[in-house]
This record gives sequence, structure tokens and C-alpha cells, in this order.
Amino acid sequence: MSLLLDNLQYTIPTFLFLLTLLVFVHEMGHYLVGRWSGIRIVAFSVGFGPELFGWTDRHGTRWKFCAIPLGGYVKFFGDEDAASTPDYRRLESVRPEERARTFLGAKLWKRAATVAAGPIANFLLAIAIFAVLFSIYGRAVADPVVAFVAPGSAAEKAGVLPGDRLISIDGKRIATFDDVRRYVSVRPELPITVRIERAGATVDLDMVPQRTESVDPLGNKVEEGKIGIGTNQEAGNFRVETYGPLEAVGQGALQSWRIVTGTFDYLSNLVVGRMNADQVGGPIRIAQMSGQMAKLGIAEVLNFAAVLSVSIGLLNLMPVPVLDGGHLMFYAVEALRGRPVGPAAQELAFRIGFAMVLMLTVFAAWNDINWLFG
Repeated sequence: MSLLLDNLQYTIPTFLFLLTLLVFVHEMGHYLVGRWSGIRIVAFSVGFGPELFGWTDRHGTRWKFCAIPLGGYVKFFGDEDAASTPDYRRLESVRPEERARTFLGAKLWKRAATVAAGPIANFLLAIAIFAVLFSIYGRAVADPVVAFVAPGSAAEKAGVLPGDRLISIDGKRIATFDDVRRYVSVRPELPITVRIERAGATVDLDMVPQRTESVDPLGNKVEEGKIGIGTNQEAGNFRVETYGPLEAVGQGALQSWRIVTGTFDYLSNLVVGRMNADQVGGPIRIAQMSGQMAKLGIAEVLNFAAVLSVSIGLLNLMPVPVLDGGHLMFYAVEALRGRPVGPAAQELAFRIGFAMVLMLTVFAAWNDINWLFG
């Protein structure tokens, strides 16, 4: 709690900046593809609730910023609400030429493209931010060479020795020491096979990463798998690799993909009980981390923005009614059936989806409160 209050002068403006940026980019994806598809757009909102300020453009779209900055929406012509629920009663009285400009009246592929454009915009933003950071600052790396082995660790029990170079884990090539940490951290208590190079020969060693709890430099509790190895300057050859523009974009895409796969690894561990759900955070924790990143500098804020952008894009693609992924799920069913899902079924599904999102929000808030008060 004190940490949050101490960083208050950084927390609030940085949190609002990040939320506004990420929401704006997400909704702009919907807006641009919707406009390109010929769909009339009634409103573009950053935030929910009462409008603080806004304007209406020459196309009749109301651009507005609202009092509750925890999201946003694009409202299309023919929508009943901000969740893009069709207003079927109103659509019955709309003329055919006007109906073609409603979201429901657009062709299936145009609706799907418009919905998918929001999460895609978040992924593209993350790639762009990572690419800029890699171009300007480069990337700190170390060779996957072992400098020391912790006593009693999984690595010691398996026979790892200082000087060993890790080549692959479970058949996946290891290029840097961070690759080792990234792969092992999301596999607590899961058997892995590590191939090492020692004195010119390769050896396969089986081990099981130990599940550990620690506190990161920002004061957040982290639960992850560890095998108990480390490196140093002499063994790991610490350095900063620089990239040209095209290489940086490729590295940005790779970094975004790593966040996606890491998220799925965490969720799978969560389902089977290998990790606790207390690491699922909500707005309070994001706000606190925003303030901490702001104290570290603009590069850390942008890196955090990229991570959040990937997370938002991924969350919105989940096949839950109300979210973008839920809409895409309905469109997939429509493509298979040759006709849309009935209004009653959609309304029921959206109610269930809203309840699921609400439960997740409450759960994340509860985790935040528990974390905030220790």
C-alpha cells in the first residue's frame, strides 16, 4: 500500500497514459477497418460513462473521452450498446440502403475483419514499440554457459557442472541464457531434458524444475520454475546486441510471440494446479507497476506498454461472448451454418459472457486488494 502511495505522482499520469494509448489503438483498429468496410460509425469512445469532452466529425462520428478510463468502444450504426449488440427492432425499420451501412448488414468477412482488427492493432503496436526499443537501446544478452550451480538444485542433482553450455531444452534450441530462464520458468515440476556441451561432447540430462516463490526488483511476488544455475560476465560474455530496422521488427515480433506463448503456458499451469492464480492482476496492480516503470524511465514505460498491449490483444481474442473473440466465434459458426446464430441464442451467450468477464474482473480486483494490503 505504501509503495503505491509513494509512487502516486508517477502512478496516476502513467497509468492514464498507458490505458489511453492502448484503448485508443485497439479501438482505432476497429474504426479504420469498419470505415474501410463501409460501415457507418456512430461513436468512438475512450472510456465509459459520462462524456468529459468530445466532438463530432463530418462523417457523423462522435469522438469522446469519458469519465471511467477502463476501456473504450466503437459503436456502429445499428448497434444497441457499446458491446455491439444488434438493435434488431430498429433494424427492422431501416431502409435497405441504410441497412447495408449497419454492422449487421455488412458481409461476414467484413464483420470478422472489423472485429479482429482491434486485437491485431494491439499486436502491431507491441511489435512497433519493441522494434523501436531494440533499434535505440539494443538488447542485453548472455551466452547460455553455466558459471555456478546452486547446491541441492535440480541442475546439481542432474549433474550439471560449471562451464557447461546449454544447447537445447526438450529439443528447442537455446541461444541465450535468457532463453533458459524463459523456458524453465513456466514449467515448474515438469520433467525436461537439457542437452549440454561439455569438453566437446554433448550430454542429455533429465531434471525437474523446482517451483519457487520470490520477489522481483519491483516488489511483486513471482512464482516460477527454476533449475538452479547462473552465469556471470566471464562465462556468459554479457553484451548488447544491436539491430537494424528490419531486424528490430523481426525481434519485436518474436518478443511479442514469446509473451503470447508464455501466457498460454501460465494458463495451462494454472488449470492443472502447478501455479497459483494470485498472479492474475487487475487495474490496481497495473497502476502500481506503471508508477514503478515511470521511475525507471521512458524505455521501461514503453516496454511495459508493449507487454500490456499484447496481453490486451490476447485477452480480447479469447472465445468469450462480449469479447472480440466471442464475436469471431459466432462468425465462424455463421460461416459453417450459412446463416447467423439466432438473436435469442446470441443474447443468452452475451449474458453468460458478461458474467464471465465480470467474475474475472472481480477475481483480479480481489487479488489486487490482497496484494495491496500484504
